[in-house]
Amino acid sequence: MATDAKVVVGNQYCDDKERELTVRKTSLFFPSDGFEAYDNQTGNLIFRVDNYVGRGSSVSDELVLMDPAGASIITLHRKLPSLHSRWEAFLGERVEGQKLLFSVRRSSIFGGNRGGLSIEYRVEGSFAARSCRVLYEGVEDGEVVAEIKRKVDACANVVFGRDVFCLCLRPQVDSAFAMGLVLVLDRLTGDNDLSDDDMDSAAVGDAEMLEGGVDGSGKGLLILSQ
Repeated sequence: MATDAKVVVGNQYCDDKERELTVRKTSLFFPSDGFEAYDNQTGNLIFRVDNYVGRGSSVSDELVLMDPAGASIITLHRKLPSLHSRWEAFLGERVEGQKLLFSVRRSSIFGGNRGGLSIEYRVEGSFAARSCRVLYEGVEDGEVVAEIKRKVDACANVVFGRDVFCLCLRPQVDSAFAMGLVLVLDRLTGDNDLSDDDMDSAAVGDAEMLEGGVDGSGKGLLILSQ
């Protein structure tokens, strides 16, 4: 089934062909302190996030996805207070009164309409195990438009740790939007402890999505449009 072209952030982030990005955490010592995303074919840096701080700081309530030169693409802001860990996305640098681009929140029930906002995407699987996917709800039964997988070096037969993983995009999928979801997933789930069996199953390229929600809580994510 052909992917329904859906621009969220901008046409410049949509490609006619399938695309795979290698996403790497830029520090191994502190959770959620930065990311870099590279195009697998060209090796070029595509996105970066280097303004993260520790989870206990109020600054961590706002994350900025940037291009390689450091220009802001989207700003993700945690809405407080929120019963469902809601994050809101704004184009470029967020300013007072700016129109909302999209929002993401936890939910134990998928589908339908919430508070007058239509649900266009949902996330299922386990981000902590680097085994989850994004589904577009604009078609019957949903359509997989992006997947997060463990990165495997086929030549050396080596599976990378969770600090390096793949973001696989279907044609016409907005890569900036997908990368924004990675930031929210990381903020919500971190690197929750998993058993060796869970990690082994997540390393299989076409393994079924692990159960228990994106963070093992039994809850998934809903992406809401305005």
